[in-house]
Amino acid sequence: MFRILGGSRKRTAEIGDILVLSVQIAEPRKQVKKKAILHAVVVRQAKPFRRTDGSYIKFDDNAVVIIEKGKKEPVAGRIFGPIPREIAELGYQTIASKAPEIV
Repeated sequence: MFRILGGSRKRTAEIGDILVLSVQIAEPRKQVKKKAILHAVVVRQAKPFRRTDGSYIKFDDNAVVIIEKGKKEPVAGRIFGPIPREIAELGYQTIASKAPEIV
């Protein structure tokens, strides 16, 4: 990860934050290549995330979805695992519609 967009002093990312990252490991003959600089949005985090109603949600792992630069559209055709409803509220309806489960 290179940078968390949205502030010069931002050190940690939460659900819905956009990251600029570099691909470290990639499978051969795929759309994403090694050393590529990409933008991604955080869709799951292991640290408990506080919702506006006061409840907390946390996941078993951290996960991002690669998006097109300057847009809120995912590059991939499929998304695996549950997605929190905050992602759809932040304007990522395409990601939410492709997710198998909304939590």
